[in-house]
Amino acid sequence: MTINRWCRAILLIVIVGYVFFSCTEGKPKAAVERVIAQTLLAQVDSLSALCRGLQAGAESSSVKEAVLREDFLRARLAFKKLEWAAEYFEPAASRVVNGPPVQEVELSGVVIEPGGLQVIESLLFPHYDTANKAELIRQIGLILRGCNKYTTHFGNIDILDWQVFDAVKLEVFRIETLGITGFDNPLSGKSMDESAVSLESVKNALSYYGEIGGFDSAAGYLKRNTDFNTFNRAEFITGYCDAITTGITDLEGKLKINITLYNRLLNQDAKTLFDTSAFNVNAYAPDPASFISPEKVALGKVLFADVSLSGDGTRSCQSCHQPGRAFSDGLVKNTNIGSRELLARNTPTLLNAALQPAQFYDLRVKTLEDQSLTVVQNKVEMHGSMRLSVQRLWQDTTYRRLFSTAFPIAGRTGIDTLEVMNALGSYVRSLVFLNSRFDEYMRGNKAALSAEEVNGFNLFMGKAKCGTCHYMPLFNGNFPPRFVKTDAEVIGVPAAAQARLRDGAAKGGTQGDAKGAVIDADPGRFAIVAAESFKHAFKTPTVRNAAQTGPYMHNGVFGTLEEVMDFYNNGGGSGLGIKVPNQTLPFDKLDLNVNERNEIIAFIKSLDSK
Repeated sequence: MTINRWCRAILLIVIVGYVFFSCTEGKPKAAVERVIAQTLLAQVDSLSALCRGLQAGAESSSVKEAVLREDFLRARLAFKKLEWAAEYFEPAASRVVNGPPVQEVELSGVVIEPGGLQVIESLLFPHYDTANKAELIRQIGLILRGCNKYTTHFGNIDILDWQVFDAVKLEVFRIETLGITGFDNPLSGKSMDESAVSLESVKNALSYYGEIGGFDSAAGYLKRNTDFNTFNRAEFITGYCDAITTGITDLEGKLKINITLYNRLLNQDAKTLFDTSAFNVNAYAPDPASFISPEKVALGKVLFADVSLSGDGTRSCQSCHQPGRAFSDGLVKNTNIGSRELLARNTPTLLNAALQPAQFYDLRVKTLEDQSLTVVQNKVEMHGSMRLSVQRLWQDTTYRRLFSTAFPIAGRTGIDTLEVMNALGSYVRSLVFLNSRFDEYMRGNKAALSAEEVNGFNLFMGKAKCGTCHYMPLFNGNFPPRFVKTDAEVIGVPAAAQARLRDGAAKGGTQGDAKGAVIDADPGRFAIVAAESFKHAFKTPTVRNAAQTGPYMHNGVFGTLEEVMDFYNNGGGSGLGIKVPNQTLPFDKLDLNVNERNEIIAFIKSLDSK
């Protein structure tokens, strides 16, 4: 090589090194983001090409079913390579490319039709019916349009360093909470293969910034343990994923990446999903002025127990949400205030209620402040008047002091309704306790759980499919890892008395043998948003503290966790013989044996907060 060529080579190395270190030190942006964008564009092109091949096969009159399925699985893997960026930068397009195979209705009432890879999976597995040919071709077209949106974004909008780190860490969390549960591939059974591809793609994206250990061993674990039912999710999360997400966070700090912070539930600096400070209790507060403070909590606690907020002075919030009963009341249904008539629904726990973006079984309000106002002024719950209450509270010198401390205002002459609502909301925000024995185990104390409880967790997240609705780590319907929406599910809850269902099991069978079961008449979310898919749909509640909060379901129809497990094991309402055409719970039975059901219940009991 000539001297000139050596000089040019050395100069090129110097330039590349400068570009790399400039980027990672937060100096002017250069090649790294562009390289990542170009890689993503190539991956989108690959997905598009595979989808066009699948489309050609679907349009052919002679293609074999097995070929269609193989083409589809290759397209799925292609999507998994870019999932970390697609879900982060273009979530709306990703909802069309890989959204759930059921109609969704947002809290605003906007209806989103099912579309994409998950719908195609349901058309091809376990068997392909040529009667669905037109729908298959239409769904492939939706994916191709989504790919066009990806191309537009990655080809025109800069990708920033902090976004890369945020997106890849969320992808690992997505694998933990959704990927290994079979959430988006319940029929093809390729959860571990697809999760391995996602991890390898994340590793490649981060390789431009530095080396993080653990990716190869984690992907290897997935490739060696592909059986869905026996996969040890507890070991994979604690032994592999936690090290990766901790490494991502540490590398970001080491490189001094300039992070743009924003208010969200899962804190951006969380190293694992089980960090003691991983979740932000203020995420769903109406505004920063409504954030929690010790003074607001102290005031809210007093108000929570004050019967003067009710119309007849006999009921407080605490009357139904009792601290000694995990902030529920232990009743099938409580009574209307001043009456023996039953309320329409069972009393839910308030523990960890701050970690969900909508309140009530029908998701009709978004904030804890609106929840408190709604309950206080509901004619059958407390029948109070917030306007009259603030007048009475102002006459009390203790309350004057508490409000002045919690909401310091110069020249105060009264109490504002919003202050009462925010104080109550702040108290409920203080009731976030992610400190169960299960949390201890996931934080490294392997003596915190028994083998039975660990087995129960693995079943909950795997074979039993509980984790595809009660998402880890909150175990409610708040959809991870972005946690910006919460699910309402149709499971076909019966109206029959508990005794009728128990009688069916007592005669040597299960709840599935119960005769004459009918669906509960409560329309659920349909009364708020009149979409057909919302008939009898109810918020997916948390399973945390469930051992203390029975009876269960919105109508309190099941008295024990054993009854609940039997209900799900037999396919929900459909398993009871109820016709529920919009049931979102899978119709098929889970085939859990008695020991497996007991292990799941043991795990659920380990979720009790301290």
